[in-house]
Amino acid sequence: MRTPPFRGLGVAMVTPFTRDGAVDEPRLRALVDWLIESGVDALLPAGSTGEGATLTHEEHRRVMDIVLEQANGRVPVCPGAGSNATHEAVGLAQHAKRAGATAVLSVTPYYNKPEPEGLLRHYATIAEQADISIILYNVPSRTGRNYPADVILRIADEVPHLVGVKESSGNITQALEILGSRPPGFAVYAGDDIFAAPTMLMGGDGVISVIGNELPDWTAKMTRAALQGDAETARMWHYRLQPLMQANFWETNPAPVKCVLAMMGRIEESLRLPLTPVSERTRERLRNLLREMGILG
Repeated sequence: MRTPPFRGLGVAMVTPFTRDGAVDEPRLRALVDWLIESGVDALLPAGSTGEGATLTHEEHRRVMDIVLEQANGRVPVCPGAGSNATHEAVGLAQHAKRAGATAVLSVTPYYNKPEPEGLLRHYATIAEQADISIILYNVPSRTGRNYPADVILRIADEVPHLVGVKESSGNITQALEILGSRPPGFAVYAGDDIFAAPTMLMGGDGVISVIGNELPDWTAKMTRAALQGDAETARMWHYRLQPLMQANFWETNPAPVKCVLAMMGRIEESLRLPLTPVSERTRERLRNLLREMGILG
């Protein structure tokens, strides 16, 4: 019997960098504390929003360690540990296991775009060699290939360590197909904030969120209402949050969310190339939106 690694609001954490591009450990630790104190249910560092693809392997492991140390068991930590090379994904998952992670978030292999049999063998190998719970991350906008419900469900049936999916296909029908046929204990997480409330109201287990970096308390309230079946309250919070949900993708994530967090004084606005800070036009639009939402004075 599988056990979902968490229910509710999981935050796909940004990785703060200093102005010279190093991992900003003090701000990362402060971000962990602030998110937990604001009511989030899980932390997921070093994924897409955490710029995991541009971290060195040493930095990637260090980010995992910092978040796990700072969280200190207060919430589950499920770091990004995916790669398009199976042996690299295994190595990152093994480190997460040793460090005490609850699970790993493992993206489907980008660039090589394996067929379903290769995808099955990829996750089966991670499970066998790392012995850790795995959340499959289906995000075709970044990997170049969508894996439909029947493929994900087949892997769930054959790989017991696969305990859930972050569904970021942008297709709510696909998420509902997985929800309708999933094995017991298999978690379905919305991978896009815009689909968080609908997914949970239809029986999903939570969201792995970008906007949770910026407004964790509001997002937690929406999430809890949706999980409790309180559609009216969930809808109210969704529409309060929706403008920023959309603004977070005016340019490539995580450039907008890092701009917002810098305006809030949480981090430096520093990204790893090839990502760059948002344009001045986007920056001004974000500043105006935050003022309209009452987040900035």
